[in-house]
Amino acid sequence: MQKEKRKQSKDEEDDSSSRKRRKADLSKPVSFISTVSAAAMTELDSSRSRPKGAYDVFLSFRGEDNRKSFTGHLYTALVQAGVHTFLDENELPRGEEISKHLLKAIQESKISIVIFSKGYASTRWCLNELVEILECKNRKTGQIVLPIFYDIDPSDVRKQTGSFAKAFDKHEEYFKEKVNEWRKALEEAGNLSGWNLNDMENRHESKLIQAIIKDVLNKLDPKYINVATNLVGIDRLVQTISDILSTTTDEVCMVGLHGMSGIGKTTIAKVVFNQLCYGFEGSCFLSNINETSEQPNGLAHLQEQLLHDILKQNVATINNADRGMVLIKERLCHKRVIVVVDDVANQYQLNALVGERSWFGPGSRVIITTKDERLLLKVDRKFKVEELKREVSLQLFSWHAFKDNKPSKDYVGLSNDVVDYCGGIPLALEVLGSSLSAKNKSRWKCVIDKLRIIPNHDIQEKLRICFDKLDDHKLQETFLDLACFFIGRNKEYVSHVLEARCGYNPEDDLGTLCEKSLINVNASGEISMHNLLRDMGREIIHKESPDQPGKRSRIWQREDAWNVLSKQMGTEVVEGLSVDVRASKNKLLSTGSFTKMRLLKLLQINGVHLSGPFKLLSEELIWICWLECPLKSFPSNLMLDKLVVLEMQYSNIKELWKEKKILNKLKILNLSYSKNLVKTPHLHSSSLEKLLLEGCLSLVEVHQSIGHLKSLIFLNLKGCRRLKTLPQSICDTKSLEILNISECSQLEKLPKHMGGMESLTELLADGINNEQFLTSIEHLMYLRKLSMCGYNFNTDAQSSTSWPSPISSWISACVLDWKVLLPTCFTSWRLLRKLRLAYFGLSESTTNCVDLGGLVALEELNLSGNNFSSLPSSISILPKLQLLRVSHCKNLVSISELPSNLKLLDAIGCKSMERVRLPIQSKNNSNMSLHRCPSNHGWIISSDTVCDLSNTNKSLVEASYNHCYGYHIEDYDASLLMGIVCQKYPNRFRYDAKGCSLSFHIPPVFHGLIFWALSTRMFFSSSHTIKAIITKKSNGMQLFEARLVVGLYCPFSWIRYVSLSEMAMEEYCGHEELELYVNLGSEDINVKHCGIHVIEDLDSFKAIEWDPDIESGNVTSPTSHLLDHPLYGSIAFTTIEKWKAKLLKLNNFQL
Repeated sequence: MQKEKRKQSKDEEDDSSSRKRRKADLSKPVSFISTVSAAAMTELDSSRSRPKGAYDVFLSFRGEDNRKSFTGHLYTALVQAGVHTFLDENELPRGEEISKHLLKAIQESKISIVIFSKGYASTRWCLNELVEILECKNRKTGQIVLPIFYDIDPSDVRKQTGSFAKAFDKHEEYFKEKVNEWRKALEEAGNLSGWNLNDMENRHESKLIQAIIKDVLNKLDPKYINVATNLVGIDRLVQTISDILSTTTDEVCMVGLHGMSGIGKTTIAKVVFNQLCYGFEGSCFLSNINETSEQPNGLAHLQEQLLHDILKQNVATINNADRGMVLIKERLCHKRVIVVVDDVANQYQLNALVGERSWFGPGSRVIITTKDERLLLKVDRKFKVEELKREVSLQLFSWHAFKDNKPSKDYVGLSNDVVDYCGGIPLALEVLGSSLSAKNKSRWKCVIDKLRIIPNHDIQEKLRICFDKLDDHKLQETFLDLACFFIGRNKEYVSHVLEARCGYNPEDDLGTLCEKSLINVNASGEISMHNLLRDMGREIIHKESPDQPGKRSRIWQREDAWNVLSKQMGTEVVEGLSVDVRASKNKLLSTGSFTKMRLLKLLQINGVHLSGPFKLLSEELIWICWLECPLKSFPSNLMLDKLVVLEMQYSNIKELWKEKKILNKLKILNLSYSKNLVKTPHLHSSSLEKLLLEGCLSLVEVHQSIGHLKSLIFLNLKGCRRLKTLPQSICDTKSLEILNISECSQLEKLPKHMGGMESLTELLADGINNEQFLTSIEHLMYLRKLSMCGYNFNTDAQSSTSWPSPISSWISACVLDWKVLLPTCFTSWRLLRKLRLAYFGLSESTTNCVDLGGLVALEELNLSGNNFSSLPSSISILPKLQLLRVSHCKNLVSISELPSNLKLLDAIGCKSMERVRLPIQSKNNSNMSLHRCPSNHGWIISSDTVCDLSNTNKSLVEASYNHCYGYHIEDYDASLLMGIVCQKYPNRFRYDAKGCSLSFHIPPVFHGLIFWALSTRMFFSSSHTIKAIITKKSNGMQLFEARLVVGLYCPFSWIRYVSLSEMAMEEYCGHEELELYVNLGSEDINVKHCGIHVIEDLDSFKAIEWDPDIESGNVTSPTSHLLDHPLYGSIAFTTIEKWKAKLLKLNNFQL
């Protein structure tokens, strides 16, 4: 009790004798510090965040020792030098807690100067300040601690000897619980680099103060780069880059950011720089390098800035960049620095500033931002900055338009329109958000309508910089051709046209445009372009003649093109024209419209009915796209000597031309789905590479001149159902690599000696009813891919006995032939990599006699839908087999003896499956899909380890993410289906419309789509198949078809989720306008409403609002056709709440 009283008395004594403090003016601005908003730093590691810095310096001292001498003089000198300094001088008002104010002042200071004097350790306030100061330093907030040993030896501080020992004797009695913490703080502070008054000549205090001021000013040199507030969507990438650059290594690490203009490269670099810059000996952010380098001696000035910012001293004038490169290497090679070179446009700029890693000291970091990916070949890591997700885009736009993270209630629809236009580009979102912020709704609508015709000037000017920097005029022309005519086209297809346009192979030009982020080419070769870049290119053309489209080099807008043609306003300036009137009633035009367009090279006239002499068309044409051409034959007086591509799908052509036609430059001829075409043209072309005749239902003859097409690579006859024979001359096409004769159901025989087709590597022959087929192809020794699949009408319900009789008899015949012919064929096909025999009627007796061991190169084998109960044992010895598909083999009981290199086993819907034996060598790499294998005795056996999979039929989601000893059970049928008996529908679907179709956009990265449709009434039918079809709006290409329901009983409304894996939309690469079409398969029942919602992340899923009537409403009863649905009983016909929960799990979202 006595001790507690003494302790209380001691506290009061310390309070009353504490240093008299006065807070410096908090309102004084800090001009050289720019803060990153909280929104920008969301989810970023707070330990790397720099404090806002209300103070430049915090002074920690014992007032009685030196307040009126050294500390007072130092404070005055700091203030005179413009350093915003915290100094407690006057006693705070009674009752105010000193510790809270000190804590805040310490935390908000960039530098803490600790003045150790003989009496410093005697007061607990000084010691507590020191603890907090060192905690701020050790949290890596960037705070710098500078100790000054005033009239005391540093060893006394470190070891608590001398006067510090006496002070701690008292502390041991009253504050024993704090003593260890204080001792550690003093030991750490005593080891820091600082100043010792005793080291100064004659203990000269004024010189010591001068040295301190110089060092403080040097350390306070502004390093932060101004960053816009309310940044969103960059957290993950910023974190990733920061983590890479924060690793403790002495290697010089270089990181690159690339992407189109306005995508946010510079902003990301600024945020990373601001996080890390205080951890280096020097830092420099060189912005707008491309623009600056164009000024006189611009690169040399940038080199001067680099040296000055890091060395903190004036450098000699650099007269040329070569001299600057030497100086940078000499002066910085021993300094650990962080350097950002922003917006580098060419290799010379990069070499002049950060040419070699050896220019910088160990542990240095370099960040490069550029539009040109080619400049990042030597970096350690490079990142492509992608467009913002839609929800994030809306948030960024809202900050600029409404000063909030979401739009005002009355502006939601208009905001969504603007966000769609911007396509995830931060620059556009910020510019348009700011410009619309003070406007009313009517002006918003006007601006949006104007954007559809005239792009925003500020955005266009920024985007055009990269176009203007293209190396040559032809490269610019190539970009403009792509922007106006070829978005969504295949790269190989476009290359043929561009080569004819520019006179050389455009491969390098297309690569350059990709590397400069002006176009994208996806894995399947499709060319895409961001809508804003497309609009930028088209605006360049528009400005050629704003008021007279007939005087522009390219005409792509339907209205402009129609006016030019119908009013005959074309001129010789026009090189390309595109018009599509397939949906219009007015289609008739005169060939006289083309009289003045003598230099016309690119022509697309889909649906147009032309009358008049065709000799009036330009002789310079190299590309003609004329879908739904009404002509029965092509006019003979049309000069096509320079034609490279002729596209006439869905035409009325019966015979393209009667006489022999010599077109030596023609490379692609596409007459697919021309239902009246009877025979292929008599054609002579030394260059023709692709002849496409898919779906020509009336085709009965392939002209024997096909044997003279010495460059033919691809012949597509798929679905030519009346074609009975192929000419023997086809065997003379030594260059033919791909032959597609699938679904040629009446093809009686194939030519003999097809073994002479030495280049043929891919044969697609699904559904060929021909007993001589195997005999014809067994000598094709160079095949890499062979597909001979049968028909799959209903994988769940029907067997071959219920198929149409021609197919059933064909399957029976194939079974018999297999026993004799397959072993011989397999011996010949030693180069075969892909073999597809799905639904081919293979039975147990067939597989018993088949030896696949000769297929030593086979990587993929598809035996789905066959009738065997076990697989051929020879599969186990295939050394390169990686993918095996046996889905819907309903009699298959077990799978054993699989090869060790197998990576994927797909056995969906094998209803009799009981066990699978997998080699232990592959268990860490193999993926298995065993969904809808409902046997209660399902097991995986791997070596001596057995894993029970008996519950895989209970829940799609449970099976989708179940891991067993390295085997990942994946779902390849990830769709959730629900029917609802009510005329309600979910609100806030991103896209919805009255009727059966709507247009929409989806981003490059997403989880899946939710389709929704509402019919005018319920109906009962065994024939209705309700489909949701997605096509490209630009060219009508079908990307995906989703069945919404198949059955006797069809409710009012359907909701179906389709995963990204199920869609497999390889032809899509993002930000192009797509179209949804819902087909009920009935003329007397209409779609009342339809919608689509994109699932990008959890927020986009939660954005859907479900009508309460639906939440509690009735749902359909199951029909016989839906009993086998994988989600029946757990999702498909339960409440929406459960449906939603399963959907969340399917996407691995966590609430």
